[in-house]
Amino acid sequence: MWGQDNRCLPAAAVVQRFTDIKTKSAVHEGEIIMLGNHLLGIYEKALNPEDDWHKRLKKARDLGFDFMEICIDENDMRLARLEWTREEREELRRAIYETGVPLLSMCLSAHRRFPFGSADPAIREKAYLIMDQAIDFAVDLGIRTIQIAGYDVYYEESTFDSRRLFFEGLQWAAAQASRKGVMLANEIMDTAFLNSITKHLFYEKQISSPWLKVYPDVGNLSAWGNDIVAELEKGRGSIVQVHLKDTLAVTDTFEGQFKNVPFGKGCVNFPLCFSTLEKMGYTGPYLIEMWYHEGQNDMETVGHAKAWIEKQYAQATEG
Repeated sequence: MWGQDNRCLPAAAVVQRFTDIKTKSAVHEGEIIMLGNHLLGIYEKALNPEDDWHKRLKKARDLGFDFMEICIDENDMRLARLEWTREEREELRRAIYETGVPLLSMCLSAHRRFPFGSADPAIREKAYLIMDQAIDFAVDLGIRTIQIAGYDVYYEESTFDSRRLFFEGLQWAAAQASRKGVMLANEIMDTAFLNSITKHLFYEKQISSPWLKVYPDVGNLSAWGNDIVAELEKGRGSIVQVHLKDTLAVTDTFEGQFKNVPFGKGCVNFPLCFSTLEKMGYTGPYLIEMWYHEGQNDMETVGHAKAWIEKQYAQATEG
């Protein structure tokens, strides 16, 4: 974008201009601004798993979210989604259409159970099949980004061979995704193997595919004691989506806590994360990651979390 003196504006200035435009438009139309010009999504597992897809997506809409992230994890029930029939997929597409809430991303954590780096050839074969099916599923459902779990192995010992096999699997996956126009993005993880954007960038540089980027989780990134500002800035041009989650930090005597930490009770400096990303000119989506607990009022719990996140964003961007 160009300024009045015909000089190209810096990225942050472009972002601010579009934010101002959206804000004025939203106020005029009586809309609710959540996180500036960003889309804000909610993780599927934040809501009652007993709900059908129509009810689940309607809850997301009623809470004011722009989209939902579907989960394909190591659970057999969720893995079975990759083998849904045309009719089953059409049912979900119909729910998306009727509620107006798309599935823009997929959390593909099934590779924790079936990793590319496994010493067992049968498990590796399953890892490749899951990846192939996930890409096709994404195409069918309009999913833009598949978040990949950055584990060479999880239930086995990490070795030179497991790391080599993970690299080969990731390289193959990027090639498959590029054929279908689906973005793959490494998650920054809860283990030391891929716990920083710096570590991800090794794979991005070596594989050199525009279809392999990074999807950092600010909770995991913070828990490992990373320099948050430096790490996020290293991801400039590579970050395609951001998970919002609180965590407890890893120490010499504590292994950290990477799930079920209430927002505001952990180690994440959310205003610093938001302000850093805004200054970088990041305009991609944010996703609140949290988990439903039995007997919980999910609408109330998620609504409170969303309001808290919005306040952190406002604090980071005010003035």
